[in-house]
Amino acid sequence: MTDDLVTRTRTFIRTHVLPVEDAHDGDVEAAGGDRLRAELRDRARAAGVFAPQAPVDCGGLGLGMTDRAAMFEEAGYALFGPMATGIAAPDEGNIHLLDAVATDKQRATYLQPLARGEVRSAFAMTEPSPGAGSDPTALTTRATKVDGGWIVNGRKWFITGADGAAFFITMARTSGEPGQPGGATMLLMPAETEGLEVVRHVGTVDKAMIGGHCELRYTDAFVPDSEVLGAVDEGFAHAQVRLGPARMTHVMRWTGAARRAHEVAVGHVAERSAFGARLADLGMIQQMIADNEIDLAATRALLLVACRELDEGGRASASTSIAKTFAAEALHRVVDRATQMCGGMGVSTELPVARIAREIRPFRIYDGPSEVHRWSLAKRAIRRITESRQ
Repeated sequence: MTDDLVTRTRTFIRTHVLPVEDAHDGDVEAAGGDRLRAELRDRARAAGVFAPQAPVDCGGLGLGMTDRAAMFEEAGYALFGPMATGIAAPDEGNIHLLDAVATDKQRATYLQPLARGEVRSAFAMTEPSPGAGSDPTALTTRATKVDGGWIVNGRKWFITGADGAAFFITMARTSGEPGQPGGATMLLMPAETEGLEVVRHVGTVDKAMIGGHCELRYTDAFVPDSEVLGAVDEGFAHAQVRLGPARMTHVMRWTGAARRAHEVAVGHVAERSAFGARLADLGMIQQMIADNEIDLAATRALLLVACRELDEGGRASASTSIAKTFAAEALHRVVDRATQMCGGMGVSTELPVARIAREIRPFRIYDGPSEVHRWSLAKRAIRRITESRQ
C-alpha cells in the first residue's frame, strides 16, 4: 500500500501541482490562495493521495511516522505539494495533536473538518520579545479564569497560516510567571472569537505558505472551559506530543524540495558545456553532486531513526533534535550547491532552484533554531556521561 501511495503521489505532484507552482514561481497567493488549495485538495482526494496520515475515523489511513516518510517526501517535491495533499504545516501537526489530546466533542468540531481539508488551522505560540520564542517558558500571553471559561490577553506573531484559518490552538499562561516552567494551557479558539484579531502579515522571504505568517492580538477574548485542549497548566507537556513528529514531517517535506533542486541542477550540468567539456565531467561539479547525494542519504537515515523511535512510543527528544538540526543544515547545503551548479540560472526564475532556496532557508530557524537544538543535545550528553561515571 505504501509503495503504491508513493507512486500515485509522485504522479499527482508532477501532473497537477508542479505546473501551477512553476507558472507562479511558488507564490501561493498569486496562484490562487485558498481557491487553489480547494481545487488541488479535490484532485488529491480523487487520486487517493489526500491526508493518508490522518486518523482512520476521519477518513485517513492512519499512517505511522516511518510509513509516511516516503510519501511526504514525494509531496514535498513541489512547494505546493503538502498543501495540495493535506500534509502541510501547521495543519498536519495540529491533526496529530488533536488526535492525541482532543475530547470526542473537540474531535467532531475541530479535528474531523481539518483532517478532511474543509478548513485550515494555526498554532499560536510565538510572541514578540520578551515573550515566547526559542524559549517557550517566556510565554506572556495570559488566560485568566472566569466563570465558565477563560479571558485571554496578549500578542502572538509569526503565526503560520493565520490569515484564513478557521481556528487557532492558542498557548496561553494560566499560572506562574514568564520564565517559569509549566503553567501553560492550550485553548481552542474559532477565528470569529470576539477579541481575537489577525493584525497583519509579517513580511518574510518565503511565499509558498498559505495564510502567511501573521501577528495576532488577543483583547479580553473569551474561551469556554469546553475548549481547553488537554489539561489546564499542562500545555507544554501536551506540546511535546506535537513537537517531535512535526519536526520530522518538516524534514520529510523539505527533503523532497531539496531533492528537486538537486535533480534540476544535475540535469543542467549534464547538458551545459564550458571549457570544452560538459560541466558534469568537471571534478569540482562532481564533488558537489556527490556531496548532495551524501547529505540527502544521511538526512533520510537520521529521519528514519527518529521516526522508528516515535512509532515505538518514545519521546525521541534527542533523535528528533539530531535529525532536525542535521537536515535543516544539510538540505540547505544541497540547495546552495544546486544554485552554484546552475550559475546564473540558479538565481533566476527560469529554474525552480532559487525559489526552493528562498523557501528552505527558514527551516534552520523554525521548530527550534539549530543553536537551541545543539544546546539541548549538549546538555543531555553532559548529563548522560557525567551520571554514567558516578
